Amino acid sequence: MAGVHVVGGGVVGLSCAWALSRNGHGVTVVAPDPGHDGAGWVAAGMLAPVNEVQYGESALTALRLESARLWPAFAAELQAASGSPFGYDTAGTVTVALDASDRAVVDDLLAYQRSLGLAAERRSAAECRRLVPALSPALRGGIEVPGDHHVDNRAFLAALVAACRATGVTFVEAVVAAVEPSSTAPTLVLADGRRLGADYILLAAGTGLPAIGGLGEAGLPEVRPVKGHILRLGRSPSPTSAPVSLLPMTVRGLVHGRGIYLVPRPDGSIVVGATVEERGMDTTVQAGAVHQLLCDARAIVPGVDELLLLEASTGLRPATPDNLPRLGWTTLPAVAVATGHFRNGILLAPLTAAAVVDLIGGNPLAPMLESLAPVPA
Repeated sequence: MAGVHVVGGGVVGLSCAWALSRNGHGVTVVAPDPGHDGAGWVAAGMLAPVNEVQYGESALTALRLESARLWPAFAAELQAASGSPFGYDTAGTVTVALDASDRAVVDDLLAYQRSLGLAAERRSAAECRRLVPALSPALRGGIEVPGDHHVDNRAFLAALVAACRATGVTFVEAVVAAVEPSSTAPTLVLADGRRLGADYILLAAGTGLPAIGGLGEAGLPEVRPVKGHILRLGRSPSPTSAPVSLLPMTVRGLVHGRGIYLVPRPDGSIVVGATVEERGMDTTVQAGAVHQLLCDARAIVPGVDELLLLEASTGLRPATPDNLPRLGWTTLPAVAVATGHFRNGILLAPLTAAAVVDLIGGNPLAPMLESLAPVPA
């Protein structure tokens, strides 16, 4: 079996490293802070192939649906390998509308979902409140999507790190400065001067990919950072009672045309997000973005007013011009890439990891993945 260096310690890199190691490869993850790198640390952890459908994105919709189909087995295997629960929750999602205009948009979404044969049901305001009693009485109803699930993103990353260690993955906590191609063994040059050779290199560094030297002739895709603000709300922990969340399931909503989501966590906290901002590599937290998220969240779930603001943070999602990830061999010998997952890194983790195993093993990729190659055949 081959030796593989995986550059990147986020969701995609760790999922691929775990899958490669399980299949007998010698794997090293090279990243500054594995489990905390990338957009996955600042995410809501939604697995939402139905609610995320967009007109003109049929290829991406197919990828999401296929990976969602893989998630139950992937979750069970990861739980067994890591010994750590990570909040895989299959309670479903309700998407609600605040006003009549929002309801029209939600109804259009439902019609499109149904045209694709997806499971989604129109719900009145009263029916939405029976699903989630904490919802505002001012809502105009919405959609119930039983197949859209979620995980605790940070617990998920911790489980991936634990599973990698359990299968023998080596971790090198360092910054990759450059890749030196070779017809026999490509080499990673680290910022501290160390050099690491391997049979194969997998580039899964997300928005950090453009900063790695030596890739100018690799035929890599354009990847840009898309900023998103995330809030975490919760109650003061009680030493005598179990945590209780306002929400029994994920709530997504439209508030005067603005999207919002609230995702419960096992500890009773709620993740609120997320903005979509084209601001380059800026990771500062803006007061205005936090204010807008809080206002929209309380318009949907008034009870959030009683919660504490535990965290306000930002992440940078790696996006491509067509929002499709890129997966396959670069023009450099034995150097592959898995990047550009944008808002879908956690959802697409099982599909991406399985594809990388095929790629490194010399097996053909599934037809639905052929168009993701960074370098057209």
